[in-house]
Amino acid sequence: MELIVFTKHFKGQSIEETIEAIKKAGATGADLCVRPGYYVTPENISEKLPEVVKVFKEAGLSIPMITTPTLFVSPGDPAMEKVLVACGKSGIRLIKLGYWFMDKEGYWPTVDRVRKELEKLVKLARKHNVKICIHNHSESSMGLNSCSVMNLVKGFDPKCVGVILDPGHLSIVGEPLPMAFSIVKEYISIVAVKDVTREKYKDENGLDKWRIKPVPLREGFVDLHDLAVLLNETKFSGPISMHSEYNLPLEALIAQTKTDIEYFKNLMEKAG
Repeated sequence: MELIVFTKHFKGQSIEETIEAIKKAGATGADLCVRPGYYVTPENISEKLPEVVKVFKEAGLSIPMITTPTLFVSPGDPAMEKVLVACGKSGIRLIKLGYWFMDKEGYWPTVDRVRKELEKLVKLARKHNVKICIHNHSESSMGLNSCSVMNLVKGFDPKCVGVILDPGHLSIVGEPLPMAFSIVKEYISIVAVKDVTREKYKDENGLDKWRIKPVPLREGFVDLHDLAVLLNETKFSGPISMHSEYNLPLEALIAQTKTDIEYFKNLMEKAG
């Protein structure tokens, strides 16, 4: 099990600066953000990813996974196979895809469409010896919890498609962690760790709305003790990606991430 940092929060930093930040935070590597505006993008991944993997390795850090753009899900996207090829050649097995959303035809027709696309993606993943992973992201994504994501992945080879279990988002939709783990246990490939609450705000029309608010570990809805126990009971050995989604200056963000990592490590030691 590796505790890594999602590099979405280091946009604009050089690779060397990102490595320094990860080391300061006490993590073992990166959940590398491969999106437009970052050092590695889906378009330049063939050239840039081997270089980044090499620099990370020399620094004693790993890159067990990458995160692709929010809408990066189509097997027909010219960049899709390019990304899978580059990751396979660089030894990065886990690829976090983007998100599907419900079509106007409704939920079940969308499930059918997504599964047809996943069938093609699974073939590509098998061809290049990688695993495509779907994030259980709350609100309106088709994989908003374990029940929903299982409608997408059930029956596909868990060697080629996996689930990113995110207790923060599960706490928003109200799915208990023991049930969530049981539902997708054969597909769990990555665990994303963050803590969240809800906060009320006014929209552009002055109406009251609710949104997710990231907070430091132990201050939100997530039962992190239960999470640590379940990770130990299931002998989870994949990467744990710390999602430090704080609106903070860089140094303060690194410091808070370090505090979160130390707290979570302590929980894991007590649990196992």
